[in-house]
Amino acid sequence: MSRSGADLALLLLGGYRTLVDAATAELAARGYDDFRPVHDFVMRAIAAGADSASEVGRRTSVSKQAAAKTIAVLVDRGYVSTEADPADARRKRLHVTELGLDVLRQGEAIFDELREAWEGRIGATELALLEERLTTLVGDGAVRPDAPGWVAKDVG
Repeated sequence: MSRSGADLALLLLGGYRTLVDAATAELAARGYDDFRPVHDFVMRAIAAGADSASEVGRRTSVSKQAAAKTIAVLVDRGYVSTEADPADARRKRLHVTELGLDVLRQGEAIFDELREAWEGRIGATELALLEERLTTLVGDGAVRPDAPGWVAKDVG
């Protein structure tokens, strides 16, 4: 039985949600019960050089206001800090704190563990083949949530 294109999209989304939901639950079990996937995207943008709400918004494709709200939550929870910009006293520069870097490292380790679990379920060869096929379809550059307008180069 052939599946529709919508079925394929939902399977891919389901794979993403399965991994992200499991990682979020495991982060909570490790003491980061206040951390959400959107926080990861914003902190990675900041770590990559986005040092203002405007720049975070551009890199994550959200409004400056939405970025500012998420940044405020991250500052409040200790994952991000602000400091006055020496060149412009009106501006606050953003930095990921040690706590923020720790949660990012924990998240990466959890995703490695989840990948190992999938490998245990379908085998190393099948998982490598799945990754190879997805790379063929979407390219071998990882999706960068801090890069606006990411589009697969050749999906047709």
